[in-house]
Amino acid sequence: MRITYYGHSCFGVETKGKHLVFDPFITPNELAKDIAINSIKADYLLISHGHGDHVADGVAIGKNTGAKAVSNFEIISWFEQKGVPGHPMNHGGKVQFDFGVVKYVNAVHSSVLPDGTYGGNPGGFVVWNDEVCFYFAGDTALTMDMKLIPATCPKLDFAILPIGDNFTMGYEDAAIACDYIDCDKVIGCHYDTFGYIKIDHSAAKKAFVDKGKELILLPIGESLDL
Repeated sequence: MRITYYGHSCFGVETKGKHLVFDPFITPNELAKDIAINSIKADYLLISHGHGDHVADGVAIGKNTGAKAVSNFEIISWFEQKGVPGHPMNHGGKVQFDFGVVKYVNAVHSSVLPDGTYGGNPGGFVVWNDEVCFYFAGDTALTMDMKLIPATCPKLDFAILPIGDNFTMGYEDAAIACDYIDCDKVIGCHYDTFGYIKIDHSAAKKAFVDKGKELILLPIGESLDL
C-alpha cells in the first residue's frame, strides 16, 4: 500500500490495485505548485466535507479520470450535478467497494460548498481491506466519538489527522486522539498551508514522542509505502 501527499489534506492512496484520492485541494495551494493534477490517478474521490480547501480540484480530477466520488448525500448530489458520479453515505454507514470497506464516521467541524450550497455534515473515513486499515479524519476537533472507531472497526495501522490548530485540532489534541483511536502512527495534515495554521514541526513531533507515538510529516509530492 502506497500513500502520496499532495499538500494540505490531499492524499493519494494506492491499495488493492485502486487509486483513492482524499480531499483534492492542489491547484490553489502555492505549496503544491509542482503537482500537476492531470498526472494524478484516481478511481475514487473521498471527500470529507464541502469547504473549498478540500474539494477545489475534485470535479477536474473526477472528469479527467472518471473517478467516482464518495461522501455524504449533499456533497455527492453537488458532484453529480457537475458531471462526476458518486456514492452517497452518511454517518455510521459502511460500504464494500472493490478495494475494501469504507465507513463514514463523525467529524466536528462545519461544511458548505464553494458556491454556497449546503454541504451536509462533515465526516471522516475508516478504510480497510486485507492489507491495511486506516482512518482519514478530515477536518475535526478532538471528539469523544473517536473512541467508537476501535470499538467498531479493525485495528488501525495508521491515521491521517489534522494538526494545524485554529480551524481543526492542533497537534497536542491530535496526540490525545491517538489514544482514543488506539493508533500509534499518524500522518499529519492541514498544517502550514495558510498563516493561521503554520506550526513548529519539531514541537509537533515532540508532542507525539512524549506520548510514545509517531508523527510523520510527509513533504509534498513524496510517497510512503506502508
